[in-house]
Amino acid sequence: HGRAFNDPFVQKEKEKLSYDLVPMKNGGVGVKVMYMDEEHIFSVEQISAMLLTKLKETAESNLKKPVTDCVISVLGTAFDPFLGGRNFDGKLVDYFCAEIKSKYKLDPKSKVRALLRLYQECEKLKKLMSSNSTDIPLNIECFMNDTDVSGKMNRSQFEELCADLLQRIEMPLLSLMEQTQLKVEDVTAVEIVGGATRIPAVKERIAKFFGKDVSTTLNADEAIARGCALQCAILSPAFKVREFSVTDAIPFPISLLWNTEAEDTEGVHEVFSRNHAAPFSKVLTFYRKGPFELEAFYSDPNGVPYPESKIGRYIIQNVAAQKDGEKSKVKVKVRVNTHGIFSVSTASMVEPVKSEESEDVSVETEVESQDQRPLENSSDKNIQQENSEAGTQSQVQTDGQQTSQPPPSSEPPSEENKIPDVKKTNEKKGDQPPEAKKPKIKVKNVDLPIEANLVWELGKELLNMYIETEGKMIMQDKLEKERNDAKNAVEEYVYEFRDKLSGPYEKFVCEKDLQGFSALLTETEGWLYEEGEDEAKQVYVDKLEDLKKLGTPIETRYQEAEERPKLLEELGHRLQYYATIAGEFRNKDEKYIHIDEMEMMKVEKCVSEVVEWMNNAVSAQAKKSLDQDPAVHSSEIKAKLQELNNVCEPVVTQPKPKVDSPKEENPLNERSDFKPEDMGEDEKNSEMPQQNGECHPGDQNPISMDLD
Repeated sequence: HGRAFNDPFVQKEKEKLSYDLVPMKNGGVGVKVMYMDEEHIFSVEQISAMLLTKLKETAESNLKKPVTDCVISVLGTAFDPFLGGRNFDGKLVDYFCAEIKSKYKLDPKSKVRALLRLYQECEKLKKLMSSNSTDIPLNIECFMNDTDVSGKMNRSQFEELCADLLQRIEMPLLSLMEQTQLKVEDVTAVEIVGGATRIPAVKERIAKFFGKDVSTTLNADEAIARGCALQCAILSPAFKVREFSVTDAIPFPISLLWNTEAEDTEGVHEVFSRNHAAPFSKVLTFYRKGPFELEAFYSDPNGVPYPESKIGRYIIQNVAAQKDGEKSKVKVKVRVNTHGIFSVSTASMVEPVKSEESEDVSVETEVESQDQRPLENSSDKNIQQENSEAGTQSQVQTDGQQTSQPPPSSEPPSEENKIPDVKKTNEKKGDQPPEAKKPKIKVKNVDLPIEANLVWELGKELLNMYIETEGKMIMQDKLEKERNDAKNAVEEYVYEFRDKLSGPYEKFVCEKDLQGFSALLTETEGWLYEEGEDEAKQVYVDKLEDLKKLGTPIETRYQEAEERPKLLEELGHRLQYYATIAGEFRNKDEKYIHIDEMEMMKVEKCVSEVVEWMNNAVSAQAKKSLDQDPAVHSSEIKAKLQELNNVCEPVVTQPKPKVDSPKEENPLNERSDFKPEDMGEDEKNSEMPQQNGECHPGDQNPISMDLD
């Protein structure tokens, strides 16, 4: 939520704005604007929402797809909220206001628009001095009361003027090193971004603090936007990027305050320290007999650049004592989400449940950790804390450190833990009386309602009213855009057609119609800037239709005159092409001798008919002047061309039939590339003639031979 209207910061900024600020009923800041010729007052929240809506529409228009999520970066590990480029501009504005008042007897601060213009010129002057050390002139024409003003300044004067601002640069740097627990020697490189870092004196002081030159490899104006784009890509499933971990931090420590059971005492505990990782959740355990209240606030009010340090009050309801009168155990989960917003998300009361072993009760077993004990830095010893982060196992905080729950022991069971012999057990049972069943104590968590009262929170009714109002405005803007588009269409048609009537369209309209239509266009132009200045959308639509009734025939004649010769030429070429093929067919040309006689007669007939139609069309058009409607239209020529191609093209492009040549058969014994694997099974199994002295060691029945 924005600041209150009576905040000193708001009152100071009010003097520099070109619009009026007014107090709202809830004490907030309202902006007075003129919308649809009526005065409206919108809250700062509404203006911010409208800005985001406009940015969303701009992004969707550029991306050609809907935008459902976005990343907004607010940097500030260590900072000075009143030290930036705007403050340097303010020094220049104050200097030149005094000079103009002394030199020209004019007070720029008396007129907001003049002051804003001076701010713009001083910003330009500041940028020029960053790259030039000589005197830079400042000249503004017709500044106030038609008076031209001028002045000059150089870099040395500027640095003297901003000496107090330059001295404050070191404080955020010292705070940064303290928070990160680093020494200057631990920093290997320094990259600076932001428009004000281009000021040479700012660069020098940062370099002097770290003892090394600063790097400016990143675009100072786009670095933050590029970082947001990278984070969008990381979060989006549509992009695949390199592994890049970004851990958000909580810039301001957050504490909880609650009433203890002792009279006039309160318990306080800092649940999230400065620069604590986010998102993060913690579970606090309270022991209470009735409902109780928690108050969340920023631990260091002086470190928060906002006059209100309270976040809100949370009432844990429906808490009751146990049946035996003892205090109930209440678990409260506090969380800082991915957007850095603190909340008391859930609360539950742990109730014991007694049941027999045979009963099936859907409850949870309560496991108390020996490490879980009251917070040492809390005045209320009836509170314990458990920390957990999304995606990690539950942890218990002891002495300021987080230790994971110990895993179950993996040692082999001892003798006492081994399974006893069934026979021996039965014998012992017979000697001893049966034992009574002992009840098991289990617990269940009962969700508790939480009443949240946030500081400066917009009520549901007010929020719904804002949403409804913005929705109506969006619809009204859409209708207004359509109305303006219709009006602009009439204006564009008047200017464009009037220019063409004295140019390319001049030959395609007779003198009488030309004078009448030109007069109508001039009359429409005057109407647009007088009684037709603010008409309904339909009035402009009807006006445009009336103009087109006279202008469209002229435009059609011009377009026909441009397209008709080209189409007739193309049609003539196609007729010549098909006529040539028909002649070659009659001359027994081998390329077309395979075409059937009847098919070729269809081609000849179609060519003859189209030639006759074309000659008649050209003859009829020759009798028409340019300011008359054409005798033949381009669409008719295109249709004839398509008809000609549909009839002739399939015939003349028929492929010749393929004739298969007879294959020669080679006997097996005549093949030069004969291989044993080419033989059939019967051929392989037949006996091959053996040569004298040939031995076959693999034969099953070797041939017996007599040897001398």
